[in-house]
Order: sequence, then C-alpha cells, then structure tokens
Amino acid sequence: MEYADSDRANELAARANALMEEVVLPLERERIGGMTVSDGTVSDLRETAREEYDIYAPQIGEAHGGMGESFRDALPVFEEAGRSLLGATAMRVDAPDEGNMHLLELAGTDLQQETYLEPLVEGDLVSGFSMTEPMQGGGSDPKMIRTTAERDGDEWVIDGHKWWTTNGVEADFLIVLARTDRDAHPYEGCSLFIVPAEADGVDVVRNVPHMGGGTRGSSHAEIVYDGVRVPDEHLLGELNAGFLHAQQRLGPARLTHCMRFSGMAQRSLEIAKAYTSEREGFGSTLSEKDSLRHRIADAETRLHVARTAIRDAADRIAVGEEARIPVSMCKVFTASVVQDAIDLAVQCCGANGIGRDLPLADFYENVRAFRIVDGADEVHRRVIARHAFEDVDEAELEPLTRFGEPNRGGAGGR
Repeated sequence: MEYADSDRANELAARANALMEEVVLPLERERIGGMTVSDGTVSDLRETAREEYDIYAPQIGEAHGGMGESFRDALPVFEEAGRSLLGATAMRVDAPDEGNMHLLELAGTDLQQETYLEPLVEGDLVSGFSMTEPMQGGGSDPKMIRTTAERDGDEWVIDGHKWWTTNGVEADFLIVLARTDRDAHPYEGCSLFIVPAEADGVDVVRNVPHMGGGTRGSSHAEIVYDGVRVPDEHLLGELNAGFLHAQQRLGPARLTHCMRFSGMAQRSLEIAKAYTSEREGFGSTLSEKDSLRHRIADAETRLHVARTAIRDAADRIAVGEEARIPVSMCKVFTASVVQDAIDLAVQCCGANGIGRDLPLADFYENVRAFRIVDGADEVHRRVIARHAFEDVDEAELEPLTRFGEPNRGGAGGR
C-alpha cells in the first residue's frame, strides 16, 4: 500500500527492507525452532545494519550515535523491523531501550547522555523502565504508585517494589518512577531516577514467568528497591515531573510499538498467503476458497486502516501536538488488528502454524502482551470514551417526548 511518507522515509524503509530480506530473515529461517540467538549474533547484526546498510538507531540524534532522522521519517523503519523478532534488535529500534533512549535524549543532562544514552545507543548497555508495581501498587492506574524517593542531603533514598520491568534481569541501569512529594497528587508529585543495577539495595527477585520472549528471551523482572541511594544528579528530568516525562516517552513509544507489530501482522499474512497458495485440499488450493480469501481481505483492510491511523497520529506529534486520543485509538485498534491477523495466519497454516519452523508461534505468543503493555485496552478505551462524552449535544434530543411533558411541537399521532 502507498502512504503519505516522505521521500526520506521511503529511502530509510527501503534500506530497512533490504537488511531484513538479505540478512535478518535468512538468519531467522536458519534457526532451529524455538532457539534463542546469542549476544554475539546480535552484535554482528547491529554492525551489519550500521556499516553495510546504514540503518541504525535512525530515531536518535547524530550527536549521540544515531542517524538524526525525524520521528515521522523513522517510523516506517519500525514497521519493517517488526517483520521479525530479530529486526528491531538489529536496527536498535527495540523496546524498551528505544523508549528509554528517547527519554534520555529528551530529558537527560549532558552527563547522563554521555554516561547512559550514548553507550545505550551503541548497544554496550541494556536498560529497563521500572514503573509498574504488583498489586496493590501502580499499574493500569498509575496514581496508585507506592514506591517513594526521599531526599537525604545530596542523595535520594528509593524504597519500593516493582515488577514487569522488561529487561530488568539483564539491565545495566533502570529508570525508576517514584513519589517524591507525598502531599501532592501523584501526577504532580513523582519523579524519574536513573538507578545503576548494581547499586546497593537493588534486589532483582526473579524473572516473572511469562508468555513470549521469542528469539531474545527477554526478561520481565520483579525488583525490590530497599534503601537504594542515588546522587542528586541521577534525577532524570525535572523534579516532580516524572509523569510528564513518562508520557513524553510513552506517547511516541506506543506508536513505534504499533508499527513494529503492524510489521509482524504483515509478515504473518504474507506467510499465510504463501502457505495457502501451495497447500491443497478438497480439490483446490486453500487460497482459492472464498471464505478464506474474504478473511484475508478483511485482515488486509483493517491493517491498512491501522497503518494509516498510526501515521496520522505521528504527523500530529511531529507538529507538536500531544495527540493523546489518536495515540490511544491507534494503540487499542492496532493491538486488536494485529492479534486477529496473526491468529488467522496460524489457522491458515494449520499444524505448521503452531509449529516452530515458521515464526508464527513466536508471533502469537508475543502479540497477546501488546493488549496489556503500554496501557491495557481498557485504559485506552477509558481515555477515548472520556473524550467522546466531553461535548454531548443535548439539542439532538429536543424532538423527543418525555414523561409528563406533552410534545406540542406538532408531531402527528392518534
């Protein structure tokens, strides 16, 4: 499909596509089903992406090791990368590091950028975003946050309990959201801190057993922060502006998530179309069965709508809008579209769909989390519904008759 992407965006997407077709997908297809890839393989992929295809961290400024592309022009790269679980890692557009890089570039001091951002872009460090807490702490309702940070001289002392910190087991540093003003509303009384993973009091309790993980086997850690001390210069961004900075991270990150997963859906449909065009049953190939063709057509249509909506939201962000409602719409709709497309692809491929020779089983496990991470469906629908009911026009109901109020406007009746 054609989209209103700039010439530069198309050029970047073409480079990403070449890397995927010539390097990433062949490597993926060589894997024994279910096998993870080594750190050495990841390093080789990243070197190839940077040195041979010139497509590496396009969303990060050149001063910090990226390509300095605009968010809108870099967006199609995320979609290409999403066609394999190795793609985003290869091009350094992989979550959660990608969102953390954006946050550090946006809110970090020069020292923080030199110490954490640039090595993160290079792939020398791994990061985690430590915001979500177990029951009854902050989760889908972040106002319930219980982790605190108290100032003690020129240090902050962090106490709290987090979980589902992606990359938390292997992280070199963590970005932690904590309450810094207990008397203020959490939206005005929380801050972000950079916490080295080896700091005293950081206890990585476990890797929470979970669906998915795919080729990298990424962790989702439960972490206890027990009297963790960090110096004042580890405050990330403005004091008590933690939620503002988190939203600055999460808005674009939700769209890049949508693009990565839309690429996954597109690849799934490509596999399904290839398989059903070859597989025969009941006198013809499966691709000639009208019921299946119509389901593929519906999936392609919904995916096109999702990809168009994502670009519209990105255009709004590019001109300085918060675009909170369009982003929420994109997040909840794309998650549903992608999940349905991958489920259809698995069904089309039958036993080969649930086997590990094709990537569909990995895709299927990974996509279910998309309806929960970066805001559950219900949270985004709540945001959308609140906006939808803000300007109800009561005049639309003026012709109706109410109990005890005869309609004398001339409407006929017997």
